[in-house]
Amino acid sequence: MPMIPFEIHSPIESLDFPLFDDKSLTVHIKRDDKIHPFISGNKWRKLKYVLQSAHHAGKTHLVTFGGAWSNHLLATACAGATFGFKTTGFVRGEAVTNPNLSLCRIYGMDLQFVDRSAYRDKQLLYGQHAAHDPQAYFIDEGGYGHNGARGCVEIIDELAHAYDHIFCACGTGTTIAGLHHGCAVRGWDTQLHGVLVLAGGDFIPDAVGALYPGMPLGRLVTHTEYHFGGYAKTAPPLLAFIKEFTGRTGILIEPVYTGKLLYCLFDLAKHDYFKAGDRILVVHTGGLTGILGLHEQFA
Repeated sequence: MPMIPFEIHSPIESLDFPLFDDKSLTVHIKRDDKIHPFISGNKWRKLKYVLQSAHHAGKTHLVTFGGAWSNHLLATACAGATFGFKTTGFVRGEAVTNPNLSLCRIYGMDLQFVDRSAYRDKQLLYGQHAAHDPQAYFIDEGGYGHNGARGCVEIIDELAHAYDHIFCACGTGTTIAGLHHGCAVRGWDTQLHGVLVLAGGDFIPDAVGALYPGMPLGRLVTHTEYHFGGYAKTAPPLLAFIKEFTGRTGILIEPVYTGKLLYCLFDLAKHDYFKAGDRILVVHTGGLTGILGLHEQFA
């Protein structure tokens, strides 16, 4: 089995826009999308210690969960092929084909489609279909868990200095939990902003607290008004923003996660949410293949 890399680094780049100049803000973006094309962004970080844990436990079969366009499924499939694991993915909903799932199959993942009701109890699904395999290793949807958050702590370890604000998109809460814990360990008085990409995301503080019990969450802010109708939902203003941002910077963002993240940042800046002189970091969490499922909306 190939060695699983221990260190992961991504570059930090400036975001230079007249809006930020007018508001006297310094804005940087951490390009985790450059870590790997398919084990993308925070998926690499969330899988890193999971893969090491599975390897040390002598497990060779990764079993995980996701929707039909799940970046996590694709990342796990690619990681399995790269590091010598068999992979199985339970896919929420009826059997479908799409480019994302085709890539999962190309990387060798066995896809099992399950109805939405059965999908809700992932531990039961795992028990019914994989627990008989002594080589199987459970990975929760989106890489949620302490090992996933542990990998995301290292985003903070890579920073040369503190920021006043750090922003990331939130699905399961794993990445923001790691960022929050990393700042707490360093003693930074940084405000952590989670931009929720799905409706009904009020569970995020509880999800963060479950990963780090007893950690004060006073520096955590969740922005619940930028989901544009729910997970993978869009609207013309969001699509127009993505085209303008990507066309101006050459940094590809997509409508499911990073588009909503940056739309939120620009909207807050426009409405004077920040103080003059604030230093802001945005974490680009990758997952760019998700744009393929919504490509017709950009026609």
